[in-house]
Amino acid sequence: MRNYSTRKRVLITGGAGFLGSHLCERLLAEGNDVLCVDNFFTGTKDNIAHLLPNPSFELIRHDITFPLFVEVDEIYNLACPASPIHYQFDPVQTTKTSVHGAINMLGLAKRIKAKILQASTSEVYGDPKVHPQTEDYWGNVNPIGIRSCYDEGKRCAETLFFDYYRQYQLRIKVARIFNTYGPRMHPSDGRVVSNFIIQALKGEPITIYGDGKQTRSFCYVDDLVDGLVRLMNSPDDFTGPVNLGNPGEFTILELAQKVITLTGSISPIVFNPLPADDPTQRQPNIALARRMLDWAPCVALDEGLPRIIAYFRDSEAKAL
Repeated sequence: MRNYSTRKRVLITGGAGFLGSHLCERLLAEGNDVLCVDNFFTGTKDNIAHLLPNPSFELIRHDITFPLFVEVDEIYNLACPASPIHYQFDPVQTTKTSVHGAINMLGLAKRIKAKILQASTSEVYGDPKVHPQTEDYWGNVNPIGIRSCYDEGKRCAETLFFDYYRQYQLRIKVARIFNTYGPRMHPSDGRVVSNFIIQALKGEPITIYGDGKQTRSFCYVDDLVDGLVRLMNSPDDFTGPVNLGNPGEFTILELAQKVITLTGSISPIVFNPLPADDPTQRQPNIALARRMLDWAPCVALDEGLPRIIAYFRDSEAKAL
């Protein structure tokens, strides 16, 4: 009975979050039935409210640290707080979401013979000694630091995925996601792009931690979602892990200056001490994604920043 229709049934955990909501839109537009699962810790109903009238969309409030019993063809496992402010708020629960959540979703995929994609992270590389980062680099991660709940939780989830692949021949995909930005980012998530834009729009000092020379790469959300879908649709013998991100590298100070220019802000830049274990360099090598997925980002930072600035301007106006 599972093949009575050509429409794919897709489960997205964390589907009401920033990335998840954009992925829901993309898969619905492609004609799939989408089941969005979220416990709304960082996700919000506002992100998916416009999808609720769609008969192909379904929403379930659920925490994936508990088992879930549904029938689907594919699973995108995106559920986990992804910004330091959120994942450090309850670090034990963050680790449980990554590890217990992975176990529960892998168990579900094994039972119903579904293909499953894990949204891993560039944080598995820690503070890298290799630059740019390639998928064969094992990383430089502090296992007992304040970021470890997220870093090591995601690393353990990758281990589980590949053990299910080897032991049970489960069809898996693992994406290592680098910094991503775009509409529906939470304005208070503590990430550098949203922080700088909100501070600039309010005329508040723009806060840089450290000397601002540390680097990051920023991928627009539409590009990232396209990479995830291409990875899920790739041949079963390609499991990843594969880096998904924009290889354009910028210092944090350069980002702050771009935001000030694009917003027309008069905000001063202030420098605070660098938090523990904050990476000094972060840039993806995407040669594998180019070769295996025919994927590369299309939206440059100078094109994407005005879009998210407009989103936050509109959000601020609606809040008044």
